[in-house]
Amino acid sequence: MIIILVCVVVLLGGGSVWALYGSQWLRLRSVAVSGTAVLTPQQVREAAGVPVGAPLASVDTGAIAARLRKGLPRIDSVDVTRAWPDGIDLKVTERTPVLLMRKGSAFVEVDDQGVRFATVSEAPAGVPLLETAVTSSRSAAASLRRFGEERLVRKAVEAAGSLPAAVARETRLVKIRSYDDISLELVRGRTVAWGSAEKGAAKGRALTALMKAAPTARHFDVSAPTAPASSGS
Repeated sequence: MIIILVCVVVLLGGGSVWALYGSQWLRLRSVAVSGTAVLTPQQVREAAGVPVGAPLASVDTGAIAARLRKGLPRIDSVDVTRAWPDGIDLKVTERTPVLLMRKGSAFVEVDDQGVRFATVSEAPAGVPLLETAVTSSRSAAASLRRFGEERLVRKAVEAAGSLPAAVARETRLVKIRSYDDISLELVRGRTVAWGSAEKGAAKGRALTALMKAAPTARHFDVSAPTAPASSGS
């Protein structure tokens, strides 16, 4: 009896292995892509290199995800899952630019983590341009020597990432002159003294309240968010 049971188990196990790896029914035939905005599904499929025709059970989902992140830097994250009996689902989350940096006649998109992920020929609507002027004065030059230009740029990105959505849509330019001298240029000629990148959430709330309280003001100062100020009309 024991021998018979062992034989049955072996046969069942062998049948399962054959079904997973030898059967034509469980081979990869389709690749579904979702979540794209700028990228196209075809671009994602090409970069993924999914082995169509292979047994679905043998597909290395981790390797697919790694190829996508390497081949398409615009992708922030991707979920790769098996869709039995014969598919792979690729759910993509793209990076969102919070700043643009000039590169000749093109623009480099930068996300809220400071990742420079794409170069585009036309500036996306609603994304402000970064202007660095870190060597224009003695204090700026000292800030550059102390912190380095790359770190100062990351601070500008941090400030841009903390802007309230309504303000971000109206921001044309983010300027950084030193570690604690970040300013904004908004549409209709308005300006904002932001100060350092610290306390971004508090500054965003202060700016929103200030703009509602003084809708005709031309200049806003939230560098000290507990004592914001506005001027001009």
